[in-house]
Amino acid sequence: MDDLARWATDFERFHARFAAFFARSEAREHARHYLRGLLSPVQRKNTWQMAEALGLPDPQGLQRLLYSSPWDADAACLELQRFVVEQFGHPEGIVVLDETAFIKKGTQSVGVQRQWCSPLGKTENCQVGVFAAYVSERGYAFLDRRLYLPEDWSQDAARRQAAQVPQTVTFQTKPQLAKQMLERLWERGVPMRWVTGDERYGDAPHLRDRIAGQGLGYVLAISSSTVVWEQPPLVEPPGPSTGGRPRQHPRLAVGAPKAESVATVVARWPAERWHRLAIAAGEKGPRLYDWAAGRVLESREGLPGAWLWLLARRSIAKPGELAYYFSNAPAGTPLLKLAQVAGARWTIEQCFEEGKGEAGLDEYEVRSWHSWHRHITLSLMAHAFLTWVRRKEREARRGEKGAPRLGGSECGRGAALAGSGPPLAAALGRVQTGLVALAARQAPASAPQSPSAARCLLAGRS
Repeated sequence: MDDLARWATDFERFHARFAAFFARSEAREHARHYLRGLLSPVQRKNTWQMAEALGLPDPQGLQRLLYSSPWDADAACLELQRFVVEQFGHPEGIVVLDETAFIKKGTQSVGVQRQWCSPLGKTENCQVGVFAAYVSERGYAFLDRRLYLPEDWSQDAARRQAAQVPQTVTFQTKPQLAKQMLERLWERGVPMRWVTGDERYGDAPHLRDRIAGQGLGYVLAISSSTVVWEQPPLVEPPGPSTGGRPRQHPRLAVGAPKAESVATVVARWPAERWHRLAIAAGEKGPRLYDWAAGRVLESREGLPGAWLWLLARRSIAKPGELAYYFSNAPAGTPLLKLAQVAGARWTIEQCFEEGKGEAGLDEYEVRSWHSWHRHITLSLMAHAFLTWVRRKEREARRGEKGAPRLGGSECGRGAALAGSGPPLAAALGRVQTGLVALAARQAPASAPQSPSAARCLLAGRS
């Protein structure tokens, strides 16, 4: 069986596991078409161009799938998580938290406003989605998504109604959305050992505390202005005070050293503390940085908190460019392990690039709350299928036996519907180009491809 036929069978099986979430046969067929369209190499993956590429008479069926067909995007996302765990799950898995922006015109699209736009690196009119991705030595894929609803939007009843925002949706910060996703993943038993993300999430103590409370490790970026102590300062407990009521709370003792910014602390570290590590493969070769770490006490409301690792990453070409991280890993954790987990964050950037470039993640034309979540869910499904195909083709090229297939129990609850609907027709010929383009790529930074890369990333060795 050639590659095209094998992908056709796998695609049908992949779609079948989600079929039960589309109550009507018409919606199931529209979902199949939509996924095919997202996998095709059309210039822009909106419903009009996808319909044309698929040979459909018009885009109405694809549009109904986003706007009015009865199906639950959250339930489909749960099945996507099961698929990701089946294919890529590992006890040492890392969940990566990050956000990306979707540039939009006008004011009607749900959640749109002038806000920080990460793809452009400036403030722009856009929507923002918060995402969770999964990384392990077996591969990577998206796990979940949340649309960020700015506070102005959450308080505007007219705009909420026009965009069909559910009444149960209230304003939540991006770290709160991230925590919500993590808690759902924990409820569902997604295997993981670590959580990582940029400073928006590391600067949220409640999120770090929740991760630690779950018994997991984190390596989260923090702002350079975050303050810490290298040695425990003297703290006076609650007790009597002179000339007034007794103090109810502890305080720093008179003369105790003030906490210092992590940038100041790291600037004092000796040269021998720094180590040059290649923890991942980039597009132009290994990603080389200088790394160093030390134990510090974080400052919580002006008082010493828990002992943590302060991890620093320094650019080789531009030594003045540093990034800082907190980690709750045990005191004996090797520097390489901390750097590996921090470096896993690059994977979600790869996911965004692939999702937007290969699976139409940002090429939607919808305005309502539920339509946004439907398109994004279908795009994450398409991306997961592509990453699975890439893994399968890579293993085939290496001559490994028993390449994973989507048969048997892996088809999940939709297996009985695997044969329903017409087969992939001429449109599949268009789909294969997109599949080949992604499958032929080298794996991203956080998915090790060679023994040396595997040793340096997520192999559990230091």
